[in-house]
Amino acid sequence: MSTEELFRLSACEAVRRLAAGELTPFELLDASEARIAKTDGVLNALPTLCFDRARERAQQLSKGHDAADRPGYLHGLPIAVKDLSDVAGVRTTYGSMAFANNIPTRSDFMVEMLEANGALVVAKSNTPEFGAGSQTFNEVFGTTTNPWNTSLTPGGSSGGSAAALAAGQVWLATGSDHGGSIRNPGSFTSTTGIRPGPGVVPHGPLRLPFNTLAVNGPMARNVADVALMLDAMSGLDPRDPLTRPAPAIPYRESTASPVPPKRVAFSPDLGLGPVDPEVRRLCAEGAQRFADAGVVVEEACIDFHDVVEIFEVIRAMYFSSDRAHFLEQHRDKFKPDLVWNIEQGLKLDAERIAWAERARGDLYHRAAEFFETYDLLLCPAVVAPPFDHRTRYLEEVDGVKFGHYFGWLVMAFAITLTACPSMSVPTGFTTDDRPVGLQLVAPMGQEAALLSAAAVFEGLSGLKDRVPIDPRVN
Repeated sequence: MSTEELFRLSACEAVRRLAAGELTPFELLDASEARIAKTDGVLNALPTLCFDRARERAQQLSKGHDAADRPGYLHGLPIAVKDLSDVAGVRTTYGSMAFANNIPTRSDFMVEMLEANGALVVAKSNTPEFGAGSQTFNEVFGTTTNPWNTSLTPGGSSGGSAAALAAGQVWLATGSDHGGSIRNPGSFTSTTGIRPGPGVVPHGPLRLPFNTLAVNGPMARNVADVALMLDAMSGLDPRDPLTRPAPAIPYRESTASPVPPKRVAFSPDLGLGPVDPEVRRLCAEGAQRFADAGVVVEEACIDFHDVVEIFEVIRAMYFSSDRAHFLEQHRDKFKPDLVWNIEQGLKLDAERIAWAERARGDLYHRAAEFFETYDLLLCPAVVAPPFDHRTRYLEEVDGVKFGHYFGWLVMAFAITLTACPSMSVPTGFTTDDRPVGLQLVAPMGQEAALLSAAAVFEGLSGLKDRVPIDPRVN
């Protein structure tokens, strides 16, 4: 097969051919390397490459592996890993000048699991400094651009992974999501990815192993590929206290014969403020696709009245707990937004933190009660379509100003606080051809049902095969 035929294969099809011996990992490694060389000069999605390491591991895979029949086994499929996750022996900067020359000696638990399941890590994907903000730029590697229009941002903080997928550089990529860092770039690049509930995917070692805001998850070009990767990266790891065993039925099976939800709620804004008019329109049209397919769709929403204040407090608490000691050593190397967020956390008192934790508990109970009535909640993934990559963050939408650098991420971080699994699935394009994603949210612990519903929606939208694309240079 030609290089172009290979990079256009879905991950599921590539893995099927690898398992059948119709392809070798080396053919896919060559195709990935060629595609990166051809496209990354205008994207800057994968600034750190490690193909020599991947080929060494491919040689080991060719000798056979007892786990080859395990669900989610990838048989030597090349992947990218976000530059917030350690890969042993590979430069890992976290997007920060303070770690510009960091080469870890061990891998993140998630990376260990992926490699044990036959993944070949070929690159680290670009990210904003410590994943702070949904615009992918940093002082180490510079700015990542969007394949749909290289004058635009792919979002973040998993923007490098999303851009690489949309351009066909790799078949799968890891992401992490605190306030929308998988869902926002998915929406901005017409790709998809799931933010699973806390504990589905191992992560660590961490200074804050009980942190439930930040999770790792899979990113891909379509829903079935996301499910395949989730099978390859989920499961119990005693080193991560939140993890739980992988499901008895693989996630991939939930997308093979997807079942539509029976009753879903749709909200154009979660009652939380401004949403770009075209995003509203496209997401409403997405909800209508479910209705046209016989699903009961009603306009309804979880009560999110205090979610912004809750998130501001808990995010600041985690930022300061995790990174204040770095600030003492490297203040001059940290971007201003990161310094501000850490210092906000240092100003918190016990009373304020206690209020936020109680309020988050009340929100979780409201969400659980809501999902006694509805199978899914539908809403925009992001309040706006992709914007100029020279803009650090959106300061206002539809005439309404935001108070800080993550205020415009409210559609995603509101869902983060519920601990419910969620994902962005392509729903359309604006009149000037900018991608928009619909966010699907399921009850806690229902990742399989979410993937099934997303596969149904993907079939209804007809957008599954819009990526990969050649970068459109502007």
